Amino acid sequence: MAVAPPPLSAGAADGAPVPAVVDSAPVGVPPVLPAYGGACVANIVPALLGPGGTDAVPDWMPATVRGARQVVLLVLDGLGWEQLRPRRALTPELSAMDGGPATTVVPSTTATGLTSIATGLTPGEHGVVGYRIDVRGEVLNVLRWATPDGDARRRIVPGDFQSVPAFLGSSVPVVTKAEFASTGFTFAHLGGSRHVGYRMTSTLVVEVRRLLAAGERFVYAYYDGIDKVAHEYGLAEHYDAEMAATDHLVGQLRRALPPGAVLLVTADHGQVDVGDRIVHPGPDVLSLTRSQSGEGRFRWLHARAGAVADLHQAAEAAHGDLAWVVTAEQTRDEGWFGPRLSAAAAARLGDVALVAREPVSFDDPADSGPFELVARHGSCTPDEMYVPLLAGRG
Repeated sequence: MAVAPPPLSAGAADGAPVPAVVDSAPVGVPPVLPAYGGACVANIVPALLGPGGTDAVPDWMPATVRGARQVVLLVLDGLGWEQLRPRRALTPELSAMDGGPATTVVPSTTATGLTSIATGLTPGEHGVVGYRIDVRGEVLNVLRWATPDGDARRRIVPGDFQSVPAFLGSSVPVVTKAEFASTGFTFAHLGGSRHVGYRMTSTLVVEVRRLLAAGERFVYAYYDGIDKVAHEYGLAEHYDAEMAATDHLVGQLRRALPPGAVLLVTADHGQVDVGDRIVHPGPDVLSLTRSQSGEGRFRWLHARAGAVADLHQAAEAAHGDLAWVVTAEQTRDEGWFGPRLSAAAAARLGDVALVAREPVSFDDPADSGPFELVARHGSCTPDEMYVPLLAGRG
């Protein structure tokens, strides 16, 4: 585990330029692994909804949460602690809140992080071990719930793939985009919850206010703007504009809180500005690889029969200067996916992973989308692994 990042108050001075690109992790620096026993996003919901509720929250939870009569958990997709810290002039609402950093899970990607937040489980327990997962020889895009053959909701049933109900089995209202209501990923990670759709951020605030007024003790809200802007534009001026707009949303939500209610803000991962630094796995690596899964900054290589050791060696020789090159066995022994790894989760891993240490992405021709991603995530650098855990009252 790397040393924890500085507090929010240690960011750049107000008005100082914000660097768009930083080195991820120098050679010799170990990956940041999740604090599965403490301040980790997988532990937030159990701390809030478990025995004792907010009267018994652990010490790593912001003190403002203790004793709250109502809690709104707002997940801001893609908001990393290391991106927030130097932007406090743009984010006065977030910067005024109580708390600090927590870790996300491995890999630091939306599908895995959101499932851990909602279920209160580690990836090794819930089995959503990435964004693109090998399922019996075909790769499932979890967010689209599709394989190269198309919609996979009938063949890979979301509720079977991840069967643990969200929010410890409580029927929690989930305020998220209306179009997410019937997606495979929603069924997989939010099973048992009540979907409350919104169209615009203004109506997100209205829905949260109405739920609190109706007496809901716990409300889950999700906003994906920061992640979308970072992917398409990187971490420069468009990103700064979105950060400021998101901070305004946070302020609106705080002002909508009734007495005794708390807004708790976290995220599923941070970001690294990669740009056009795309690395194509070397020919010696590809000759030993039968297929790939995962994503650009956590690329799983699936070895040809009997070639795991050779593939590991070839990948280390070709890309060890840019990535932590690890085997599935090593990730299991070191607890990357949590202290327990179910048989189902283990079967969904590759054999050797290229876990980017530098600001690069490892190419897989089958992993594409509507535009080239500028900022990315998935790896175990501080920029991707540390997320905020901040609380404020109205």
